[in-house]
Amino acid sequence: MKLVYTGKTKNVYALDNGNYLLKFKDDVTGTDGVFDPGANTVGLSIAGVGAINLRMSVFFFEKLKEAGIKTHYVSANTEDATMEVLPARVFGKGLEVICRHRAVGSFFRRYGDYIEEGAPLPAYVETTFKDDDRGDPLVTRDGLEALGIMTGAQYDTIREMTQKITAIVADELAKKGLELYDIKFEFGYSGDEVILIDEIASGNMRVYKDGVYIEPMALSELFFA
Repeated sequence: MKLVYTGKTKNVYALDNGNYLLKFKDDVTGTDGVFDPGANTVGLSIAGVGAINLRMSVFFFEKLKEAGIKTHYVSANTEDATMEVLPARVFGKGLEVICRHRAVGSFFRRYGDYIEEGAPLPAYVETTFKDDDRGDPLVTRDGLEALGIMTGAQYDTIREMTQKITAIVADELAKKGLELYDIKFEFGYSGDEVILIDEIASGNMRVYKDGVYIEPMALSELFFA
């Protein structure tokens, strides 16, 4: 294997068969030793968190495979906290896609004059650039086209896939008495085909139980209890 990328929470290795291997770390994002999935820096290490995040990702990737939704997932070894994935190119320098069922977080901070906090949303989809220096700015469908990052058809595909995937995740969480408020995804493309990439872990979603926010580590434990 050849190391090709060192990330905050995982490393990426090139495999001889043309695929890539993601090695999940026990490092998590945060500030001053406090875990924060939305932070842009590594704040601390939590023993076993890499394997826990991988376990949840594998669970959902298998569900998406059953539903016929294309992803980069090939296989995984939860003991080694590694996942083999197909090669894919990201859009631009990285794009995050958020699907929101409730008006919380940055959505409420932006639009609080027009909606109550926690009000339901109709699987609202928005896109942001992965750009720490500029605060991960929002970008519209027209903006993505104008900047040459993706076509309108690719955006429409991503929006449709995002809503389908979110529905699957929300349904599985609901079986555990948990409510998904919002979730963050990344997409790429392999040839001409748009596919889901990265991970589907507790740190990428905001989940509540009986109106109380569940921290990501506690969420993983509840989900697999």
